[in-house]
Amino acid sequence: MNNISKKRNISTIIILAIVLIVPGFLYIALNKIGSNQYLKLPIYGEKVLTGKMNRKMGREIPDTLYHHVPSLALVNAKGDPTPFLNSDTVVTVVHLFSAKDEGLSKTLLSNLKPVVDRFKNIQKVKFYSISLNEKELNVDIASIQQLYAKDYPNTWFIVRPDSSIFEYVQKNFLIDAHANPDDTYSFSNNYLLIDTEGRIRGFYDINQNKEMERLQDEIKVQLVEEARNNPLKVEKK
Repeated sequence: MNNISKKRNISTIIILAIVLIVPGFLYIALNKIGSNQYLKLPIYGEKVLTGKMNRKMGREIPDTLYHHVPSLALVNAKGDPTPFLNSDTVVTVVHLFSAKDEGLSKTLLSNLKPVVDRFKNIQKVKFYSISLNEKELNVDIASIQQLYAKDYPNTWFIVRPDSSIFEYVQKNFLIDAHANPDDTYSFSNNYLLIDTEGRIRGFYDINQNKEMERLQDEIKVQLVEEARNNPLKVEKK
């Protein structure tokens, strides 16, 4: 068996594993079965051509610098540091909230729970609910954790920043967020999907029909892309 065949077989095994592990996998993830053409999610944000060319699978592809979301210092309900975008092996879903908000925040948290439950056993997928209030009380964060995420301690993280993040959110998440004069917060009703390279691959509006289904489907599509980009190595005997 030649190297090309081995690589294709390995990719097929990985994809089949994802299909089995993640219920309801959509075969739209494959544009053409048996070929190297797979569905890829868009990459959002500014793109800059470096002028260089990269050779991939026999083709010359322009080298591109994409918008990148940097890591952020976050803490959990115990005040302990919680890594965010520190790993190059994790696909991340993130949204904003405020512990005192009974409207949008409650909806975002409630609607995310079934998605988290679907992927709770997939170590490559993590979910973050980030409070906009850097002074949010630990007891309030703990209350949200207990209400929504207690069953997913290694998958879903209810956290707050250790300093103001409005500029960070607008510049890096590419969504709006600001404090109001009455000590409330206005912020986006979107979930973001971020790949292992820190690139935004999707926005999902809670107010649009079937967006949660699309989020689940596109997490799976992104997992396939990650598997394709990082194939397993076969040891030579």
